[in-house]
Amino acid sequence: MTTYLTGSDVDWECCWDRDVIALEDCPNIQEGDEDLLHSRRRRILEKCCDCPNFKRDLNRFRESGHPLAPVFILVHEEHQRQKTQIQSLVSFLDNKTLEVRFLHELGSVLQSSVDLEEVLSVALTAITAGKGFGMNRAFLLLIDRDHAMLNGFLAIGPRNFEEACQAWDEIAGNDMDLQTLAQSFRLNKLSSERAKFHDILEQLSVPLSDEGHILIRALDGRHPLLIEDAFHNPDVTPGLAHLLGVDTFLLMPLHSRNRRIGMIIADNCITHRKITAEDMHSLETFTFPVAFAIERASLYDRLQLELNRVTEASNKLREQQELIVRMEKMALVGRITSSVAHSIRNPLMIIGGFARSMLKTAPASDPKRDFIESIVSEARQLEGVLDEILNYSDSLYPTRDFWDVNQMTETTLKDLQGLLQQKECQFSFEPDLSIPHAYVDIKQLSYCLRTLIINEVDSRSGNHLRIRTEGRADGIRVSIENRDCKVAQAELDMLLSPFAITHDMGTGFGLALCKTMLEKQGIPLDVFAPPEGGITYTITLPIRKEEQS
Repeated sequence: MTTYLTGSDVDWECCWDRDVIALEDCPNIQEGDEDLLHSRRRRILEKCCDCPNFKRDLNRFRESGHPLAPVFILVHEEHQRQKTQIQSLVSFLDNKTLEVRFLHELGSVLQSSVDLEEVLSVALTAITAGKGFGMNRAFLLLIDRDHAMLNGFLAIGPRNFEEACQAWDEIAGNDMDLQTLAQSFRLNKLSSERAKFHDILEQLSVPLSDEGHILIRALDGRHPLLIEDAFHNPDVTPGLAHLLGVDTFLLMPLHSRNRRIGMIIADNCITHRKITAEDMHSLETFTFPVAFAIERASLYDRLQLELNRVTEASNKLREQQELIVRMEKMALVGRITSSVAHSIRNPLMIIGGFARSMLKTAPASDPKRDFIESIVSEARQLEGVLDEILNYSDSLYPTRDFWDVNQMTETTLKDLQGLLQQKECQFSFEPDLSIPHAYVDIKQLSYCLRTLIINEVDSRSGNHLRIRTEGRADGIRVSIENRDCKVAQAELDMLLSPFAITHDMGTGFGLALCKTMLEKQGIPLDVFAPPEGGITYTITLPIRKEEQS
């Protein structure tokens, strides 16, 4: 009769034969596993099957010759195999769960964004980030439909091992999700990455008609293409392999419906990790939403551009319509004023002529001499108003050329020197000798400058005027400043209205005429009266013909 090992006569090394054990009886039970001390079944399944002591007990059991020994060993091996498969499956499911979460996050960003730079930043960051597909480097090429070219547009990744270590350390130190990583890349590194890879991107340019080029073939093939041994691959041009500097890279065409969008080139130039079929499958799934998002963002940019053009055209059309209406009103006013002026001018000239003739023959002791002088003075003033009215019609058709503004200003001040002395007005002229010639109608500009000065000295005496010319980026600035007066804003607005009359400033027809003349030349006239007092007239003159509106 054969005798076999039993639990009663063998001192087993493992604790599997005991219902309850102490913590120190099993080296595999750690803190937190105390519940296994009282559960023999769980202890055997979770700890004993992997314990070296248990394996030695099995060997002793097999050596005993017991007929069930091979069965127990077979069951143990099958249990270990299935346990390994389950662990592998759990790891696979965990990875797929992370991938699904990643794709969901990526899809949410791509579906919600219409900003092209944001879409591109998210796409390239997803390819190279460790939380994404983990490639070392990625190049994006987009199709230029106007020139029928596939051109390098953007790239991301390190160019050497030191730069890669620095980037990995930075990412490891900042636990950021994909969207935050992409946003950080867009704000802080987008321009620098484009500049860093400028030499490569500039050469990644292929005509769409070159159907034999590997990039165009991959683009037309519509499926990812893994290029291996690129330096000796007859399908790859030597220039492309040397440009990228790697012998293995992945080509991922971007298509949205039936439209070709571009191409992504990805590689592991630093780690040289092998690109697997699983990588290709994952990236192929990724390219569909990226292509659609790029196309949508590009169309949105084009739509915004066209909308801006339409808005600008609409604004210009409205301005032209307003200008036409304003010109029609001005033309009507011009016809009325011209008709009135011509109707009054002949009788006025006769009255003034007779009055001046009578004044010459009237002795100083004649009591009627004061009345005649008053007639002469009022007739002269009316003649001046008529000249302004007739000049209004001339202002509709300015004749421009290049003129010396300093010389024109000095000439105007010399002509007005008598009036300025009579009004006890002090003035200073500060010319900028470095300014170029201005493109203006010199006759109208001289009239406007003369009118503005007379308007300041005519209504009061003892003023001090400061006239300056100054070169600016937007042209030549001519300013007339009077700090000795104080004008209310309401009066200031009325100054630029024809035939308006104010208590302090007199008749506003001259200023309104000046504004009209200058507007016809595209020259702004700004009048500013600060609350603390004073008034400043500023005229900005163009120095080039194209500055005219």
